[in-house]
Amino acid sequence: MKKALICGVTGQDGALLAKLLVEKEYDVYGTSRDAQVANLGKLQRCGVYEKVPVLSMVPTDFRNVLNVLTKVDPDELYLLYGPSSVGLSFDQPAETIETIVSGTLNVLEAVRHLGQPIRIYNASSSECFGDVPADPADETTPFHPRSPYGVAKSSAHWLVANYREAYQLYCCNGILFNHESPLRPSRFVTRKIVSAACRIHAGSDERLALGRLDVTRDWGWAPDFVDAMYRMLQKDAPEDYVIATGVDHTLEEFVSGVFSFLGMEYKEHVDVDAEFFRPSEISRSVGNPAKAAKELDWRASVSFAEMIARLVEAEQAAPGESSSAQ
Repeated sequence: MKKALICGVTGQDGALLAKLLVEKEYDVYGTSRDAQVANLGKLQRCGVYEKVPVLSMVPTDFRNVLNVLTKVDPDELYLLYGPSSVGLSFDQPAETIETIVSGTLNVLEAVRHLGQPIRIYNASSSECFGDVPADPADETTPFHPRSPYGVAKSSAHWLVANYREAYQLYCCNGILFNHESPLRPSRFVTRKIVSAACRIHAGSDERLALGRLDVTRDWGWAPDFVDAMYRMLQKDAPEDYVIATGVDHTLEEFVSGVFSFLGMEYKEHVDVDAEFFRPSEISRSVGNPAKAAKELDWRASVSFAEMIARLVEAEQAAPGESSSAQ
């Protein structure tokens, strides 16, 4: 039985990955900054709450990281922890950069120190690319991050690449584009839109305030994306991969799709508010998953329209549940 350690198991991707690995008969452990007070609601919703022991680990504390790795002694290590909100990173740049960059460095150093053949997956991000005005971004596209979050993820990405080349660690980056599920917390714009639209459909007279509607994103289904993480660590040699659908849509299309699914016209309920504009915004973000399709036999299986339908139906079935399971 393989043993996996998921750092950041209480988030959307961590819980979905834990579910996938349990189904594959892994012995799965997770970490949170403080396991005693961690909200394990997402693990409960994924049906693996009692099957995944959660340990306390502070990524910026090297000794703590080393102790956890020594205790668990995993075959596979997934780095999914840290701040995940691009917008919040503008308000908390130091926390974002320290947690992501120092945390990644500590894990890499701990694995190097232990000398064990641990395979490491690092959650890189499409935010590393910044704007993608022409062809969809692939593994050779230069980075030009436009947020503290993107800067932090870019730095962590290159740390992983450096440790792979300098110390021959088995470590790789998954450059993931946007991916959604009903487990998204309410601070994410997709969940904010779905929740508000469902409340309005149920009779609320509120109005939904959003930032720019013309930005485009490459949106996929999160369970597909965690499957790509798993596949990356099954390769004989570690490499980096763009994980995306290859198709981008405007935020306006997302909003329109959600309201239309509920039989409403979004323009009657939505306002554009400059309060939600970011200091520097990515206008277009879309990835080219050709390498993942060829080498991992991975492809996004859920369309944009189907993703919207699943998000709305899950919200209607359990309103507010995903945000309470943060």
